[in-house]
Amino acid sequence: MSDESGVGASVGAPGEGDGGVAPAVRVQNLVVGFGPQNDTDPVLNGVSFEVAPGECLALVGESGSGKSVTARSLLGLAGDNAWVRADELSLAGSDVRGLSEQSWRRRRGRDVGLVLQDALVSLDPLRPVGREIADSLRLHTRLGAAARHARVLEVLARVGLSDAGNSVRKRAGELSGGQRQRALIAAAIALDPPLLIADEPTTALDVTVQAQILELLTGLKLAGTGILLISHDLAVVGRIADRIAVLSEGRIVEQGPAHAILTRPEHPVTRQMLAAIPVDKPRGLRLSPRAAAPVSPAAAPFLALSDRADPVAPRNTVLEATGLVKRFTRPDGTEQLAVDGVSFRLERGTTLGIVGESGSGKTTTARLALALTRPDAGEVRVLGQPFSAASEKERRLLRPRLGAVYQDALSSFDPRLSVEQVLRDAVGGGRTGRGAASASATTAATAATAATASAADRLRVLALLDAVGLPQGLLGRRPLSLSGGQRQRVSIARALASGPQILICDEPVSSLDVTVQAQVLDLLDELQRNLGLSLLFISHDLGVIQHVSDQVAVMLDGRIVETGATARVFAAPEHPYTQTLLGAVPRIGF
Repeated sequence: MSDESGVGASVGAPGEGDGGVAPAVRVQNLVVGFGPQNDTDPVLNGVSFEVAPGECLALVGESGSGKSVTARSLLGLAGDNAWVRADELSLAGSDVRGLSEQSWRRRRGRDVGLVLQDALVSLDPLRPVGREIADSLRLHTRLGAAARHARVLEVLARVGLSDAGNSVRKRAGELSGGQRQRALIAAAIALDPPLLIADEPTTALDVTVQAQILELLTGLKLAGTGILLISHDLAVVGRIADRIAVLSEGRIVEQGPAHAILTRPEHPVTRQMLAAIPVDKPRGLRLSPRAAAPVSPAAAPFLALSDRADPVAPRNTVLEATGLVKRFTRPDGTEQLAVDGVSFRLERGTTLGIVGESGSGKTTTARLALALTRPDAGEVRVLGQPFSAASEKERRLLRPRLGAVYQDALSSFDPRLSVEQVLRDAVGGGRTGRGAASASATTAATAATAATASAADRLRVLALLDAVGLPQGLLGRRPLSLSGGQRQRVSIARALASGPQILICDEPVSSLDVTVQAQVLDLLDELQRNLGLSLLFISHDLGVIQHVSDQVAVMLDGRIVETGATARVFAAPEHPYTQTLLGAVPRIGF
């Protein structure tokens, strides 16, 4: 273990673990709760595990299972109102129970490093990454400025950050997602801690960058660092983990060698998580055990598609883009070609998946399709009619035919509104039921009309909740009090409020746990079959795209480089970029 005079190799307590070296971490009967210790139930209850030097233990589970609470407890960061007790809690053979905050500050970074999911938030946006890494060396070692700088360059090179000499001067916002994650790992390993906690380190990354980060973590493991990898995705952890522990409701329900857990799972929670992985699962196969609730006969009339007569609409094509081009001006005055000649057709009742890495132009394409951004060239047609080239007044007639579901449902809601108000606003085309009633009630006749409209709106709101499988008891709650999966269901319900024929889904499941993701994907499939919806589904996750799409378009640098039937593209990709993407997809057993 490093001391404050320099950066050294970890030295365990003699006689501990294999070969006399202490485990990087050992936890026995960890119990954690919040609030008065005698009046609250623990959120972690009897968790035990250890990680040896050069070993990776993956701690997997759904949101709320206790994964991050476990990680914070190993860092002395459980929280001010938390209580923590354990029969043993040691780092590199040293007992850390009851440490003061000052003592913990000396341990963090030296005995244990932490890598979080969102590097952009974790890194100081105002300081160059080199200075951030150097700070831990300044606080924990006696290295001089020149030696600290040399060490910073060394760890940046070690994590594979190209051109470390220039990268050291860049701020987090000037780095790509993969570069930021590498810089965060460099900061975590600058003091050579014997244990690295990686909490969802690849969840927000594209598949190719994800593969690079997993390869980097594997290299650290082989060099002797113990790694506690926290994730909800068994396919990802299967690439690096030696052992897997499955956490559910604060308890480890299954633990063993990675291969055994992945191929012969015993606990229902583990089996459910494996079944939820969409990779190589055929179109239409359910991913979640929860039975889909078909739209009830009572709700069906309120969810009818807005397919009133469209005499000029082609029989099959509902959304068509031709030669879309969009340029943006960067802050430094240079021009970025975000979308370059994109064309596609979405057929009635089918799903077109658009896949690509961050910066490939996917979201800009979605905004162009929704006419939220005006193209510099090309056009979008909806149901055979001009859309992007139409006036806003003309577009207003077509907008009910399109619904949109976004990645971050929470930020797309007004946090002051309840679920019922959000959906009433959508049903009323921008007016809440409360506002409409007060504005209309000027005479007895208009008051009666308003009451009738309000009653009809409520019936439609209830039908929308029914369609997305949510109970009426959520109507009075605000979005912030809902789970991620519940928020995304409300988002889908809102998108259905106008009776659209087309849903444009931009990364709708990328922020969800794999089991919640499975439920939302199953819901979209059920809605498509019940209502005849056509979906434009945008994602960086090839496993999701493979599962949901009939046709797929692969984007790179603003262009579609390959398109075709999903089965053909995934079985025999033609473009080198598509081949690279598919080769990086994590699969169980690979």
